[in-house]
Amino acid sequence: MEQKENIIELRHITKTFEDGFHAVSDFNLEVKRGEFVTFLGPSGCGKTTTLRMIAGFDIPTEGEILLNGKPITKLPPNKRPINTVFQRYALFPHMNIFENIAFGLKQKKVPDHVIEKKVKKVLELVDLEGFEKRRVSTLSGGQQQRVAIARAVVNEPEILLLDEPLGALDLKMRKEMQLELKAMHKELGITFIYVTHDQEEALTMSDKIVVMSEGKTQQIGTPEDIYNEPKNAFVADFIGESNIFNGIMTGRLKARFCGGEFACVDDVEEGTHITAVVRPEDVILTAPEDGTIRGVVTSVIFKGMHYEIAVESGKNEMVVQSVKAAKPGELVGMKVDPDNIHIMIAEDHTNIFAVEINKSHRLEYNGTVLDTSLTKIIRGSRRSEDGTLLDAAGEEIDPRRIRVIAAIGPGDIKLTDHQDEGLVQGYISNLIYKGDHYSYVIHTDMGQDFVVNDEYLWNMDDQVGLIMPVEKMTFSVKR
Repeated sequence: MEQKENIIELRHITKTFEDGFHAVSDFNLEVKRGEFVTFLGPSGCGKTTTLRMIAGFDIPTEGEILLNGKPITKLPPNKRPINTVFQRYALFPHMNIFENIAFGLKQKKVPDHVIEKKVKKVLELVDLEGFEKRRVSTLSGGQQQRVAIARAVVNEPEILLLDEPLGALDLKMRKEMQLELKAMHKELGITFIYVTHDQEEALTMSDKIVVMSEGKTQQIGTPEDIYNEPKNAFVADFIGESNIFNGIMTGRLKARFCGGEFACVDDVEEGTHITAVVRPEDVILTAPEDGTIRGVVTSVIFKGMHYEIAVESGKNEMVVQSVKAAKPGELVGMKVDPDNIHIMIAEDHTNIFAVEINKSHRLEYNGTVLDTSLTKIIRGSRRSEDGTLLDAAGEEIDPRRIRVIAAIGPGDIKLTDHQDEGLVQGYISNLIYKGDHYSYVIHTDMGQDFVVNDEYLWNMDDQVGLIMPVEKMTFSVKR
């Protein structure tokens, strides 16, 4: 099979705005000619900013963009063979359909007979033959979206960028347009780069998915790879529905999580702390005595094609999708085939941050004096009668020449809605349910993210304070 060449390359792209916000950080991507690539992630993750940099509407703070191997990082949008379709179609209401589609060609002073031929061809492509003289206001949302795509395609771009183009459509129309867009991509043969926060949309249409979070790439792969082999808990939680548990490898191809020992196919060293991912459709309900683990059904919701069943097993909750119903309060067994358990080595979420040294040689963070001092942290150090800091050999230590780094685990931080009680304040920017607790990412006012484990459910964007006891912190000194 012939290897396709790269049409677009993004090398170490970073975009920092004037207020210091890092919208995109060290982003790398190769897009093959003719691929359908989707940027997928929650709101604010950097998808649209990345798309705008490819289009030329935004210039990267750092890094390089190549088109067909040549740098275009600072090339203006009108000099790039790239067209963009936005969520708001931006059609001209005072023009009819023909005039809307022909607008770009007329700007380029293309002859009228060529324009007529090209417009007729793209109207056939988007299934709107005979609509040339219709006004924009007479069209449905789906038809307007087709016109916007036709207006972009008629210019014969090498790359078509689509920024959540189906977001304004209802569910039924969105699903129809997903299939139509995929068919258009196949017929046109041009490169599509698509932005969405809809997982199903990405899985349905894409050749390659780029999962993003907080301006960074989390995973790049085919829809099958992303769904079946997520690289971390964020991807597993964001793509489809997942049961995610902390656990440990208890032997070769054996893992303990959710209160039971399961056979698996990932050969990870015994004693390794892991994260286990199990899709709800892969959990098999059994009689209590036949399950690897047992639990009590807490809720049953009919979803049309299946029942969604929540089962409480000890401190954990397992979500199950089954074509057979269960009854709340019923005791059931659960088992999972080994090849349906995905094992990932647990990420180290220890929170690490720098603290300041004040004039009294005490530590401060965010303007608060911590109940500790340098003499407690630097082994063998002491203060002389005149207040000078001395090391174990009696040599003077200059506090200006050292840095103190603090560390605290996610389970040692408490969230409070009384923000003034916290050592630092912020808002919840991400959350993942881990079976017996929630893992939160708190974006603080100081610009640093903290990971916090809490058994209680907080909401996205909740403003919180972080209570971080000094006795739970460890400190290291960098000279």
